[in-house]
Amino acid sequence: MSILNTVQPGKVLYQIGAYDLPTAEQAIERISQDLLPHQAEFCQDMDHRKLALVCGFGAGKTHALISKSCILAALNVGHVSAIFEPTAPMLRDILQRTMNELLDQWQIPFSFRASPLAEYTLEFAEGTHTILLRTMLTYQRLRGQNLCAVGFDEADTIPKREAESAMNMALARLRSGNVQQFYATTTPEGHGWAFETFEKNKKSDTGLIQARTKDNPYLPDNFIQSLEENYPPQLIKAYLLGQWVNLTSGQVYNRFSREHHVINKIPFDIKMETLLCGIDFNVMNCNCVIGVRDGDRLVIIDEISKQKDTDALAQELLRRYPSNRILVYPDASGSARSTINASKTDLAILQGYGFGSMALKSNPFIKDRVATVNALLQNGKGERHLAIYASCTRLIECLELQSYDEKTGDPDKQNGYDHHNDALGYLIYREFNLLYGRAGRRTGIRIY
Repeated sequence: MSILNTVQPGKVLYQIGAYDLPTAEQAIERISQDLLPHQAEFCQDMDHRKLALVCGFGAGKTHALISKSCILAALNVGHVSAIFEPTAPMLRDILQRTMNELLDQWQIPFSFRASPLAEYTLEFAEGTHTILLRTMLTYQRLRGQNLCAVGFDEADTIPKREAESAMNMALARLRSGNVQQFYATTTPEGHGWAFETFEKNKKSDTGLIQARTKDNPYLPDNFIQSLEENYPPQLIKAYLLGQWVNLTSGQVYNRFSREHHVINKIPFDIKMETLLCGIDFNVMNCNCVIGVRDGDRLVIIDEISKQKDTDALAQELLRRYPSNRILVYPDASGSARSTINASKTDLAILQGYGFGSMALKSNPFIKDRVATVNALLQNGKGERHLAIYASCTRLIECLELQSYDEKTGDPDKQNGYDHHNDALGYLIYREFNLLYGRAGRRTGIRIY
């Protein structure tokens, strides 16, 4: 939800009453005159098929959404568009109330039908435009519609997969009118649907505009100060600055930061080094992180993602590093099973390619593995002994985004951020855990 812009002093509101129908051009001019810079950028962008305005509380998202919808209505006279809210009460209490106020202010005649499903009909000199009002979880009702535009408000507040399905349905309906566009306004709710759609997986047809709460100069006095006093730092970043942050119950690897752990240059010649490879086995999704021991520091130089089985992973390792000595630090369960249902176990397959095995007889407790990784990221003295080459984008993302499952208390395994972290954990636990006396010996000697 957002607070509307206060009208600047001296602005003349369009009065309700009898008046001539505005042309589409006149309506667009009226709508555009009061927009803040980020709202104007959002409303004027007609080039991206998918467009989002992501910003903090009070930055004027609802105003921008309605302005955008009415400008698109003026550009698509004679056609139909739609606006979605997460719930029916939000349609009634936020969207409809604000829409009525703004249409009266802009002096755009309209009619509203509440039943059987809500819709507005806007009137222009050139003709009419209908805007359907719907809720996101009933997106299936769009089947059969031919629309020119669809807008989502606060889509990050519903489950990510539901929002994605609703968007895909909306995009499939965009096949009429002069200007076709899917647009969304939302407050960032962690690394959810908006992050994946408009940041992580953005395409050439995707646009993103971000703004902060303070970019709206017409907010009530002390509004920002009140939020700053009542919200923790993570929520301040999301709800005031409009940034993507982890808003779940807790980041598993909370000592990781790009500033301190990501490097842009590998400080040695890889061809001369023994490679230490942490491996996580999964059917159709085998993953590996590749590191080099640099004194008391581990440098992760490469990663391999989503190989179909252990054999494919081993072949890819050899393709990339045909002349290096390779030691593997796999999931201990690989000594008892295979990802390809063959007679050989995963560990036997790796050894068959000439890799040296550093496998444990059994996996450590999850909490011990996580603690060992965090200690390498930063120990109690503030020392950091883990560096990650910038090209390892998936590992970096997983370290940033994996959170704890609120129900089990264990690291979450539902969102796909666990595989690279697990691979890293197997390597670090075997190579750096205090159960193994290092003392300059790279083979590792158990001390009890």
